[in-house]
Amino acid sequence: MTLSPRYILLILLLSWLVVSCGQSTKSLSVVSEQFIVKDFNPTVNWKQGETLFLDYTDAMSNGFVIPSVHQADDGFFHLAFNLKNTGSVPQPFFYKIYYQNESYKFPEHDATDTTRQHADAWENFYGSWEEVTTTFAETGIVPADNEFHAVGGKFRIVGNPRDEQRYYAEKHNDRWKRNPRVGNYSFMLVVTTQENLQTKAIPDYVQNIGMKGETGYVNPYFFFLYGAGRSLKNTAVQRFPSMLAVAAKPDPGAGIYINPSVYSKEITDKSKTSGCGENVNLYSTAAFEQFVHYIDPSTKMNNIPVITDILNDNYTRTDYNWNKRFYRKEEMVSITATVAPRPCETVISDPVNHKITIRNPKSEFGKWQKQNVGVITRHGMTYGKWTAKCKLTELLNKNNMWNGLTNAIWLITQAQSDWNFRRDCSNGGYMANYYGGQKDQRVKNVGYSEIDFEILKTVPYCPSWVLPPAYNQGIDDQHNVQNWNVPFPEEILADDDKITVSCTNWDMACWQPVDFHDGCYPLRYQDKTYWAHRWDKNYRALTEKTPERDDELFGSPWYYFQIDWQPDKIIWRIGPSKDKMRVVGYVDDKVTSIPNNQMLLIITQEFHNTKWWIGSAYSQDNTPFPKVDYVGEIFEVTIE
Repeated sequence: MTLSPRYILLILLLSWLVVSCGQSTKSLSVVSEQFIVKDFNPTVNWKQGETLFLDYTDAMSNGFVIPSVHQADDGFFHLAFNLKNTGSVPQPFFYKIYYQNESYKFPEHDATDTTRQHADAWENFYGSWEEVTTTFAETGIVPADNEFHAVGGKFRIVGNPRDEQRYYAEKHNDRWKRNPRVGNYSFMLVVTTQENLQTKAIPDYVQNIGMKGETGYVNPYFFFLYGAGRSLKNTAVQRFPSMLAVAAKPDPGAGIYINPSVYSKEITDKSKTSGCGENVNLYSTAAFEQFVHYIDPSTKMNNIPVITDILNDNYTRTDYNWNKRFYRKEEMVSITATVAPRPCETVISDPVNHKITIRNPKSEFGKWQKQNVGVITRHGMTYGKWTAKCKLTELLNKNNMWNGLTNAIWLITQAQSDWNFRRDCSNGGYMANYYGGQKDQRVKNVGYSEIDFEILKTVPYCPSWVLPPAYNQGIDDQHNVQNWNVPFPEEILADDDKITVSCTNWDMACWQPVDFHDGCYPLRYQDKTYWAHRWDKNYRALTEKTPERDDELFGSPWYYFQIDWQPDKIIWRIGPSKDKMRVVGYVDDKVTSIPNNQMLLIITQEFHNTKWWIGSAYSQDNTPFPKVDYVGEIFEVTIE
């Protein structure tokens, strides 16, 4: 009996329904004109339902491999299915495995026309055999004996699965430049006949996913589920009912690598420790390296010559106001923020408790410093829920005085090279440079991207009545100190015990989103309004701000911060535990360009110049130097 394509599709849909209802992990039979396929299992040697955590061993050189040699037999998934030849003569059949990340993808088809591929579906992370020139594998001769015959093979998920030349360097495939994504992976088996391959009923660019069709790469999931491949004769398409969950958990206790481009080997050798330095072992195993800030020389501050333990001393607003007006201009200390002159002294990896400690060192008279400190991950990824469990330094003391720190959890581009360019901006282009100014050149694509949590004592920018606050500046009168201690506006005092959680996407001022705006703009998400702010049409970032209690975020034993980066939106969440997080920021691709390149995670404690934060109640210049070290701890980072 020959089944119609419509009946075959019904079988496929029923199989997928079983998946979505979560009632079975066993594939149903798929009947084609000349054969029947059943019992498809792409991961025979992996326990269904068990999350696979990326193996960081040697990932710096080769990128992540799923599974690694430490996780599955010979470092491959073993696939299996049973096939019955229902024809009249013995013959070979041909099969191919495809996989796709389902958590962070664009739909395969256009929203209004399912027969057309979605414009961005080619960006999805999908693959097949590791060598793209290996197309459909042969089963060998299958007898027409009305019996099922076992077929097996193996594959693994690797970076740069389409073998794109943009990720090559000196003829070497740098698979780490397009690492596998975290999230859920689906698996699709396609079985066909030699005739369909020879006649190109399955085109070359579907047999070999590294080739392009007339309009670019064709997603095989689109081709077989919605395109011309969905009705091919003598072709069976079967999706495995369950998915493989992949996550990453870089170990803070596995050491801190020192990048030789930042510190010389001579300086590093003098400062290295057992868990921090520059050597072959740490290069291979350390998931973090010391982050060294770029210090813009134009951000010079004229600081009051005062050293105080703000968090523990009884430092008050009166002290702030008096110190602000007491010192003459010639007595101020002219500095910029600094970075560690030697590595490994302010960042410590603890292999026993699996945590990293970061430390802003204290200042001394004559050795004035406000030193930025932090760490950065070393393995780039695209998309994911990036969650950090930290105990960063408190920002306010019991009198709600700010210590000058900004606590930041942020993603930054892994490289600004062309291999890591964002997708094209077709409306006006991107501003070419991070520090380019208003007259910067506009370009079709850039490598820069950044998504931030920046938490400090400042004010919301929206609604507009808050900015700029009408501060009473007082009178600098040495003979009447009562004029020095002036009150803040009521709207500032209303949030006196709160710091501001700033959520920012650096979209490099691409005008392509349909609702691109400058000024203040409301966004609704889950019945709540978030006010986004952009200074002008050429400003490179969109920011939302939420006041939060400092005691809760940084007075607790730890707190969670999450950047949920998806292809079409970004959601910022915070909370006391992973299952009790609340949204504090939201943007989508209607108002801002969402990055699609690889990024790294940075966690820092830094002394921002408050000229960046217009309207702040306290200025960095008038905030004392630290009398004691400011210590932060990083307990866990997960990417899911």
